[in-house]
Amino acid sequence: MTGSIGTLLLGRLLAAIATLWFVATMVFIITNLLPGDVAQELLGQSATPEAVAGLRKSLGLDVPPFERYLTWLGGLVRGDAGRSLVNGMPVGDLIGSRLGNSLLLAGITALVAVPLALALGIAAAVKRGSIYDRAIGMGTVLAVSVPEFLVASAAVLVFAVHLRWLPALSQLGRIETFWDGFRVFALPVMTLTFVIMAQMARMTRAALVDVLSSSYIEMAKLKGASAARIVVWHALPNAIGPIANAIAFSLSFLLGGVIIVETIFNYPGIAKLMVDGVATRDIPLVQACAMLFCGAYLLLVTAADVAAILANPRLRHR
Repeated sequence: MTGSIGTLLLGRLLAAIATLWFVATMVFIITNLLPGDVAQELLGQSATPEAVAGLRKSLGLDVPPFERYLTWLGGLVRGDAGRSLVNGMPVGDLIGSRLGNSLLLAGITALVAVPLALALGIAAAVKRGSIYDRAIGMGTVLAVSVPEFLVASAAVLVFAVHLRWLPALSQLGRIETFWDGFRVFALPVMTLTFVIMAQMARMTRAALVDVLSSSYIEMAKLKGASAARIVVWHALPNAIGPIANAIAFSLSFLLGGVIIVETIFNYPGIAKLMVDGVATRDIPLVQACAMLFCGAYLLLVTAADVAAILANPRLRHR
């Protein structure tokens, strides 16, 4: 058992490292293909070619791309993402000042969305074929079909403009009480929860329906086990792997949704910092933010794979 599981875990880890290197290479290539020039952006359109060339040299932009790639990749391995081309500050310091805000938003969203989605998905699987199941299915399909920016825009129009219950912008500096915090996070968390909860509920239902259709569940029913005992003690332990994949896959969508939500609500997080970096052509900042998002996505997917391997009964009892 130990050898089989260890081999699979090592394979997943090596695959994650290889994928991260490939992603880093693609991030470097794509960011260097972005139109515009940070030197031209800093000096303005009236700058002379000589001044632009001098600034490019001082910023190290005249170095051959492959040499810059090796320097940047080596810095990432050492934990050094370089310096911002716009203000000269270390990129790590810029990200560090915003990372806590993004983690706070993602954490609150996960605390709201994951239990709610699991409850909806498990109930739909237990009552599969019922009116409730069909309603959940139709609702989740509708929610998955709606893009994040539309949900966020509709939330602002309804709750901020029309009803005036909540602020349209999320400003963390104004939080003094619990009610202030609720008002600041309500619209961003509502938007992100609406987006990721539907997919998570659908995948949870599908995973649990497969388990509930198996022969040992039928045997448990014949022995007189209650519905709650069947779900809690027999079905859920054997569906941990697929459900973990469903959670990881859905939370990975949270990373993409955060970019849109932070921009619309002007939330001071990593995604907003990345968008500002794209606008100013601050390539090291954009590269570091992109790698942070890609690394978080790979971490979620790898964690789901590890959970699926450890929860596989065929591997545990081999």
